[in-house]
Amino acid sequence: MNLGSVVTAMVTPFNEQGGVDYDKLPQLMDILISRGTEAVIVGGTTGESATLSMEEKAKLYKASASASNGRIPVIAGTGMNDTHATAKLSIQAEKDGVDGVMLVAPYYNKPSQKGMYEHFKTIAEKLSVPVMIYNVPGRTMVNILPETTIALSAVTNITAVKEASGNLDQMTAIIANTPKDFRVYSGDDSLTLPSLAVGADGIVSVSSHVIGAEMQDMVRLYRSGKIEEAARLHQHLVPFMKAMFIAPSPSPVKTALHMQGVETGGVRLPLIPLTESEREIVQKALDEVANLQQFPY
Repeated sequence: MNLGSVVTAMVTPFNEQGGVDYDKLPQLMDILISRGTEAVIVGGTTGESATLSMEEKAKLYKASASASNGRIPVIAGTGMNDTHATAKLSIQAEKDGVDGVMLVAPYYNKPSQKGMYEHFKTIAEKLSVPVMIYNVPGRTMVNILPETTIALSAVTNITAVKEASGNLDQMTAIIANTPKDFRVYSGDDSLTLPSLAVGADGIVSVSSHVIGAEMQDMVRLYRSGKIEEAARLHQHLVPFMKAMFIAPSPSPVKTALHMQGVETGGVRLPLIPLTESEREIVQKALDEVANLQQFPY
């Protein structure tokens, strides 16, 4: 499955009562596609999966697949720290029409490398759709070592990894020792260009909700050999990317979307809205991105 270069970890729209606003999904999907998104992850970290019920997740996957209507792949973030529950939700997501699933490393349990291998392999073998592994040790407190990811790449339908360790050496080892058709994506927006330089396929991004087109420009510049131009654009985009993480995600990006007139609602506790000073940082970052055309990249 080709996910392209820029994959968006999509926010989950909420209504004023805090419920999932499924009616907003078609508009949000249209906007993301228009901004350069080539695939979406739904119900992942940015989608506030930790506070979504199982019923909400299942309905979200189905509604997102419907909103895409085959235009771009929809990947369901079905991963949890319970292997049986993850398998059950993943099977349901496949039945509901998603194009693949993303499985985060089991959090809180702190499993061994062998335990994580068995977790991912057990689930993948129950599915027909492609599986993306998600390594984000800053949230899960476990790091999927390169050797484990490399071993998992031999499982037929484990076809990709979202590597959000921030460790380029780790990413390089995975790229160098997995099959050519195994896709490696950075999970850190500000490492998009450095990740491409070591051979990554692209980025699973939060910032692409707003600057997806500019990120696509950066990828195209790099791949066409215009390295200096890509680097200049990277330098101009990093401040916005950093602004999207001044508070726990997705509060900043939902605020940025609101400032652009794209309503996706607030966040669920224990996440909270941005402070006024944080909102000012986001607004400044948006203004700077809006003026990006003045920079000769």
